[in-house]
Amino acid sequence: MSRIGKMPILMPKGVTVSVTDNLITVEGPKGKLVQDYQPSVGISIEDDAVIVTRKNDSKKARGFHGLYRQLVMNMVTGVSTGFTRTLLVSGVGYRAEVKGNILLLNLGYSNQIEFMISDDVQIACEGQNKIIVSGIDKQRVGQTAAEIRSLRPPEPYKGKGVKYENETIKRKIGKSGA
Repeated sequence: MSRIGKMPILMPKGVTVSVTDNLITVEGPKGKLVQDYQPSVGISIEDDAVIVTRKNDSKKARGFHGLYRQLVMNMVTGVSTGFTRTLLVSGVGYRAEVKGNILLLNLGYSNQIEFMISDDVQIACEGQNKIIVSGIDKQRVGQTAAEIRSLRPPEPYKGKGVKYENETIKRKIGKSGA
């Protein structure tokens, strides 16, 4: 049996989980998330915990068991505390700022880049070199951070570009280094 899948998900105070036919809804102080799930997986609520079980022992059901347990766990965490990703902008003249629902980025190109901020994530800038992406949906927060990073990925020679805060860039020696 899946080690991840068989662990119960404890619900913090203020979070409610409801299960209908192939749809799970999680509501909390930060918002509401909805996820559909496969019929080969069963989700039940017992006391203050959500239990994910599989209905048969097929390879597909075993794969979905751990997946849906972790998706529900991420939903519970998201509506109670939320998720954040921090990006650092490094380089001479590189900067970021938020104006309304647009993230303005100067990343060494001839034109300024305008990144539209979607409704389900929040983006804030601390200073000119730190971008904080936050929201309740872990997938959307990670995808938005990855899209911002892909506008100018960090390069290995000078380290210029947009990188995650905890990311380490393996630096290379230039052509004169032997």
